[in-house]
Amino acid sequence: MDPLRSTLFFISAFIYFYINKNPLVSLRQIVIKSLAKRISKRIKKDSLNAVKDQEAIRKWLIRKASKTKFGIDHKFNSLRTYEDFKAHIPIRDYEDLRPYVDRVVEGEKNILWPGSPKYFAKTSGPTSGVKYIPISRSSIKTHIAAARNALFNYVHLNNKAHLFDKKVIFLSGSPELFEKSNVKTGRLSGIVNHEIPSWLQKNQMPSWATNCIEDWENKVTKIADETIHQDMSLISGIPPWVQMYFEHLLEKSGKANIKELFPNFELFVYGGVNYEPYRQTMEKLIGSSVDSLETYPASEGFIAFQDTWDQPGLLLNSNARMFFEFVPLDEVHNEHPTRLSLAQVELNKDYALLISSDAGLWAYNIGDTVRFVSLDPYRLVVSGRIKHFISAFGEHVIAKEVEEAMLDTSQKFGFNVIDFTVAPQVNPGNDQLPYHEWFVALDRKPENLTEVESYLDTCMVKQNIYYEDLISGNILQKAKIRILEKEAFRKYMKSQGKLGGQNKVPRLSNDRKIADQLAKYLI
Repeated sequence: MDPLRSTLFFISAFIYFYINKNPLVSLRQIVIKSLAKRISKRIKKDSLNAVKDQEAIRKWLIRKASKTKFGIDHKFNSLRTYEDFKAHIPIRDYEDLRPYVDRVVEGEKNILWPGSPKYFAKTSGPTSGVKYIPISRSSIKTHIAAARNALFNYVHLNNKAHLFDKKVIFLSGSPELFEKSNVKTGRLSGIVNHEIPSWLQKNQMPSWATNCIEDWENKVTKIADETIHQDMSLISGIPPWVQMYFEHLLEKSGKANIKELFPNFELFVYGGVNYEPYRQTMEKLIGSSVDSLETYPASEGFIAFQDTWDQPGLLLNSNARMFFEFVPLDEVHNEHPTRLSLAQVELNKDYALLISSDAGLWAYNIGDTVRFVSLDPYRLVVSGRIKHFISAFGEHVIAKEVEEAMLDTSQKFGFNVIDFTVAPQVNPGNDQLPYHEWFVALDRKPENLTEVESYLDTCMVKQNIYYEDLISGNILQKAKIRILEKEAFRKYMKSQGKLGGQNKVPRLSNDRKIADQLAKYLI
């Protein structure tokens, strides 16, 4: 018997006896268990070499793109050090990069990255209108690999190789794509559907036809119809829309909670918003706590994921062909802000995140702010959006602060938050002082709203010294809570044509546009 056939024989024999000895173990579980162990080990290794890997990635990106239009314009052939990189490649947002992106969208090759993109992720923003974020063949592979790594690391650390034997569901936007200059174009969540490995597609829900439904309410109804009698083990999506799906399931089934319907439901995967403000409501719907796995995907790349359950923060995806830079938040609007590499960041400071990647993004400001909670390894939390804040009086309140204040308050007074947002009330009238106005949808109205407001304001004062100064100096009066209908945020999002998918209501606004729309749903 030749060596190859001999090896295959012994592998087959091992699998046969292992499965017969453990009849509940499938061949899939054996393969997944082995692969998950290897991936988890690799994640650990990468986390220990993050700074070194980042330096190598920066050099690799410059070398690969040196003959592109962008590379020639920015003298990539002469860039040797990080200081050279910063001197020749300015920080850009989408509008700044648009002259190059528009040429890519029109079909020109070798503009930002060699060749043409494989996809365009179509997004929208308040200032840029429709945006087309290029996704190369290389970058979509690293994006999918990061999602796989996050899941398999969880599987290994929690001994859950059986997780994929049951049905799984990804609540996402439509996977239908259109072509723009021969490049497939659509929402990121829809694009990802085209890259899911075949071995997982067999267990994936919902059906393709249902997933293509654009109207979110009709889509959720149909998804509930398709999955109500399935054996679901993994559910993934943005918390407010998964909550809506759960409510449909319970209404249709008459069950008391989701665990009665899906007894093998073990893992909730989410990203895009902080789960904590929704956790109480979600666990009430589920009937118990279930494991959760937080991820940080964006159209620009898969940035970080939860790699441990005994430490806070998400592990930076430092070896994935993305070079990260960080700008101190208080300098982000300066003409020449400080730019830091990963080796230069500090704990518990807010930074604007810049990305240079193998999709052809260069010192690109994605609009998120992050805060490192560990430097060994590099773990971060998303602290907000650059454009989502309140600083009507110089207080610069960010999303992380209002989310932690609301979570603390809801836990103290025992109510569940469905959703909320905060806006400044600059001109309240009747000679009143201005204040921060919290629009909150709750499962029930608190008995003493004034007491709740006072405690919420105390939580804010503890977190933000500028806000504390404004309160103590009688520039602002204490925060006020406005109770909304339970369905208020869904009605608002539907009115804006943004119900479902990856859409979410900003936690903070520096104006009254959202607040004035929500006022019609006040109780």
